[in-house]
Parts: sequence; structure tokens; C-alpha cells
Amino acid sequence: MLGATSNIRPTKPTNSAIVIPFYLYAAFSFLVATILLLTLDRTFFDHHFQPHTLAIIHIVALGWATMIILGACHHLTPTILGNQLYSEKLAWASFICMAVGVPLLAYGFYVFNMGHPAKWGGRFVLISVLLFLINLSKSLPKGHKENIHGVFMLTSGTWLFLAGFLGLMLVYNFTFHLLPHDSIYYLPLHVHAATLGWFLMLIVGVSSRLIPMYLLSKYQNDRLLKVVYYLINGAIIFYVAIFYLYNHILLIFIPVAMVITALILYVKYCYMAWTQRMKKQVDEHLKISLFSVGLTLLPAVLLILILLFLLWYDKTSTALILTYGFLIFFGWITAIILGMTFKTLPFIVPRKKPVLKAPQPGQSPVLLTRKTDIFKMMSWSYLSGITIFSTGILTTELILIKLGAVFLLLTAIIYNWKVIYYISGQPPAT
Repeated sequence: MLGATSNIRPTKPTNSAIVIPFYLYAAFSFLVATILLLTLDRTFFDHHFQPHTLAIIHIVALGWATMIILGACHHLTPTILGNQLYSEKLAWASFICMAVGVPLLAYGFYVFNMGHPAKWGGRFVLISVLLFLINLSKSLPKGHKENIHGVFMLTSGTWLFLAGFLGLMLVYNFTFHLLPHDSIYYLPLHVHAATLGWFLMLIVGVSSRLIPMYLLSKYQNDRLLKVVYYLINGAIIFYVAIFYLYNHILLIFIPVAMVITALILYVKYCYMAWTQRMKKQVDEHLKISLFSVGLTLLPAVLLILILLFLLWYDKTSTALILTYGFLIFFGWITAIILGMTFKTLPFIVPRKKPVLKAPQPGQSPVLLTRKTDIFKMMSWSYLSGITIFSTGILTTELILIKLGAVFLLLTAIIYNWKVIYYISGQPPAT
């Protein structure tokens, strides 16, 4: 898979000027998404397929999460793959296509017009993902032993392309009827190809490299990671098969069980890295990322409840589905981004003056912590926001939705301020 020749170019860091725009765009998208949460009204509780809800989900999934993940992947390529990024021009082109595509797609969903804006948005997003895949595949080193983290990254990018291709087909299906059923029928395929194939695969592959590194842990278990890899991919393929061949509710528990098993093994991997760490004092940034590891199991539990509700009552629970989606994008994914942003920025942004703490023996450089109040404020605001908002969904209380959105907006404001303040070359108050 990784080739057989030994022609490896010297590894060099990715140019920070390429990575920074991804981070800035993602931060702004997070802010826009939280502002839109404040505009939700009682129609939000009626069904999970609502124009404004779709717009917010795609801003979060593509503009926030995917954009910053693409930037981090371009930056981390030398660290994870052991080889320099193949093309900085392809990285720029990928950013531009995604930056143009996301607002067009979100606008199309927000006004629920599946015409030119939505279609062109989908096309640009798909081109961006394709360029990323080409760049990543060309960056894989030749002649070295298989890199499990690189395999996770490449496979997750492939699932993102497939999810994006299906999503574009669903947009076209509103006007051209390309598929036998309506677009809502195929929505679960699109969602789970993206959440499991892209986000879960990528986060497991990258975090299983970064978490031990930031903890200064000696733990490494590629065999366990391979089991996780095959379980996740097997679950997606099995789900697609039963979706088309024999879509029975009981069979869906099989891929769900496979994913839960993979998640438990992933949590075990992170726990072992924690127990074997050399770094006893863990900073606030890494704590919230580790918190997200525990959050991976919560959406899985909700998915089981959704299936049980469907099995017992022969109908879906809108409240459970909305909570499930919310905790995936604003919970698990957002939590790991909030923490990892400020673990990776010190290695991305060239400093005009030293703002890093002098590392202790065996430690990696970390952001200068003049104060921890601001990051703690962001963390508590975030935790309050997702807790209150989730409670509002489950109880269908709009006032709780609004209150939770206010806390999440505060989180986004602090996050944007910290990112901009740091990238501008100022010593951040963390």
C-alpha cells in the first residue's frame, strides 16, 4: 500500500503560511455556527431535517471541523508520516475550494434552494477533498514499513470523498431524481460515512499518535490500532450492505456493536498511554482533548437508544436524533479541537519573540501560561453550553436551547480571540 521504492525526500516542516488560513477560517466558522444556534426557534424540535439545522450542521462539519482537520493534517504530515508534504500548491488549492464551497452549500441549505449555490458548493467541497487525498497519498513515504497512522488518514480521506460524493448526489436528487428514493432516505448513509469514516477514523488515527507524544508516553500498540481500524471499516461496510440488501433494525445492532467495541479499544489505548506517561502534570489544553475521548462513547449510547426506541415504538425519536447529532459535532469533535488547537499552534506559528515556556527535561514546548483563567473560562463555558443545550433538546425547552447557545457563543468568542491573538504574534493569555 505504501509502495516499494526507497526514494524519500528530506523531511521538512510544512510552511506555516499554508496552515494558518485553515485555522482562521475554522475559528470564524465556529463563531458563525454558534450565532446561528441563537436563531433557532421551536421548529427545531419538529424534525432533524430542517433547512436551518442542515446549514448549521454543514458549517460545523465542513467549515469548522473539516477545515481545521485539513489544516492540522497538512501541518502534521511530517510528524505522522515521517515525510514532508508533497505539494504546498495543492494544499492552497484545497483550502480555497473548501473556503468557497462551504458558504455556498450552507446558504443553499439555509434558504433550502438546491439550485446553483448548493450544487456549486458541493462541487467545490468535493474538489477540495480530492486535492487533499492526492496530496496525502503522494506524501506517504516509500519503502518504509506500513505506517498505521498514515493508513488511518488516507482511509478516512477516502471515506470523506465518498460521503461528499453521496452528499452531492443527494443535492442533485432534489431536482433530477437520480436515486430511486428521496434524499432523506439516504441521509443515514451520508451521515455515517462522514462521522464514522471521516471524523472517527481520522481522529483515532491522529490522536493515537499525538496523545502519547504530548503525554511523553512510551505506550504504542499498532496491533490494537489495526483491530480498531478493521472494526470501524467493517462496521461501515456492513451497514452499507444491510442498508441496500436487507434493511432490518435488528441487523443494525451488529455494526453498532462493532463501532462500540472499536471505541472501547480506542479508549483503552488512550488510557494505557495515560498510565505510562512520563509527563505527570497535564496542561488544560490536553485535559479537554482527553475529555473528548470519553465523549466518544456518549453518542454511541444515544444511537443504541434511538434504535431501541425505533424497535419498540416503530418510529424515530426526533429529540434523541437531534441530541445524537449535536453531541457528535458540538460535543466529541469540538472538544478535541478546542484542546488540540493550542497544542499544535506553538509548532505552527513563527514567533516574533519567545512566548514558550522553557521545557523541562524530556518535555515538549508549550504555550506560555501567564494565566490559566481564560482557557478555563472557555472550557467551563463550553461544558455548560453542551450540557444545557442537550438538556434543552431532550426536554424541548427553547429557553434552554437559547441559554446553551449563549454559552457556546461565549466559547467561540474566547476561542477566536485566543487564536487571532496568538497568530498575530502576541503572547497569549491562556
